[in-house]
Amino acid sequence: MTNKIKVERAIHNLTQEELANRISVSRQTINAMEANKYVPSTVLALKIARVFSKPVEDIFFLEEED
Repeated sequence: MTNKIKVERAIHNLTQEELANRISVSRQTINAMEANKYVPSTVLALKIARVFSKPVEDIFFLEEED
């Protein structure tokens, strides 16, 4: 799975820390998701989508091997 979290953060002018605080996770969790080293839970993915006012499918993408 890949994602556009970093792109969306830039569009919304949010730091990793600010996004982390909004969804109640650590900055390291945001960093790991952006590096595609951590796949978020459904709840976490929905919280991120809500912050960016977009559907989950506009932020997270399945890859062929998924």
